Amino acid sequence: MKSTVAIMTLVLTLHQVAGTTFNAEAQRVSTTGEHKFVPPGKGDQRGVCPGLNALANHNYLPHNGVASIEQFIKATTEVFGMGLDLATFLSVYGAAFDGNLTHFSIHNMSKPGLSGSHNNYESDASPTRCDFFKCGRSAFKLQPDQYKAMYDLGENITLSGLEKLRVARFQDSINTNPYFFNGIFSGVLVQPAAYTFIYRFMANKSSEFPEGYLNRDVLGSFFSVRTENGSFIYTPGHERIPDNWYKRALDDPYTIPFFLLDVVKMAVNHPQFLSVGGNTNGVNTFTGVDPGNLTDGVYNIKNLLDPKNLMCFSLQLSQQGPQPLFQQLGITFNAAVAAIARLFGNLTSKFGCPQLIIDPVLYEGYLMNYPGWMRSLQSTVR
Repeated sequence: MKSTVAIMTLVLTLHQVAGTTFNAEAQRVSTTGEHKFVPPGKGDQRGVCPGLNALANHNYLPHNGVASIEQFIKATTEVFGMGLDLATFLSVYGAAFDGNLTHFSIHNMSKPGLSGSHNNYESDASPTRCDFFKCGRSAFKLQPDQYKAMYDLGENITLSGLEKLRVARFQDSINTNPYFFNGIFSGVLVQPAAYTFIYRFMANKSSEFPEGYLNRDVLGSFFSVRTENGSFIYTPGHERIPDNWYKRALDDPYTIPFFLLDVVKMAVNHPQFLSVGGNTNGVNTFTGVDPGNLTDGVYNIKNLLDPKNLMCFSLQLSQQGPQPLFQQLGITFNAAVAAIARLFGNLTSKFGCPQLIIDPVLYEGYLMNYPGWMRSLQSTVR
């Protein structure tokens, strides 16, 4: 399977060398006029994602933090250079799992929204946020000690440095969180996005660094942290796009295949990232589920290192999980299932996923062994 990764890496490298051209006029992101920084006011919501918070603070998303699928797609593609396929997937998924099928909030812990959507959209082992069942309602706030670990990666923060940080955060969750759970979607796909997105979207692009250069000043602006005499001062909700900041090249969007390659390259170095499972009986009791047992042998740890198989595995098994969540959120069950079926069905067809029949009783039986999964279903904080 490493050969598949090598081929995809070569294709993307050739694309970047031959096709990526820095265009200052086209890539500069406005932070003035209608897009000047305006901090959140009374009733405005800011949540766990610094990028989405910054979009709301600069009026690329509605300032109150609640947006439609179309608004999320437009903002993330226009400002960050996210691929249309990835932007559409994340926006539709967020509206279906954490919204009302057409809109969702970037925060809103008492109603559908991203903050508190634990083991559903948000995950444990975040680079800067505390695990949900360790910190509860304050988990959406940045933790200064975790930010320091990222800051200490150096003045030039790279994807390989963020990968090392993820290894440390993953192990810390195993060591300190009895409810740590690495979910099929939230852990295998969303958790790595929390790391890769930092570099892929926040790094400032230039003719010298067409793929981006992420220094501490840019990092601090996006995460709303300033340093004073060696201390980190965090102002919640004040994330901002730096002035004189340039997004990804128009001919180099961060698409689903590009993202999957980043995920798989990390997993090749650290197979534990693909381990669906969690602590079963207190800290340091991490136990994984054999993907073959969940899928009647269709998938295994080795073939999940093929990016296509990884996407298919996550899509197909994630469809089994949301039923209790839909009921908790008060969403019409049939409408929610139909929305997810359309989204996942289109993608599984595009990726040529194999036919997979999952026994829901067996599936739920495996996950019931994990207190973190069970507690997230029972939690009323959504």
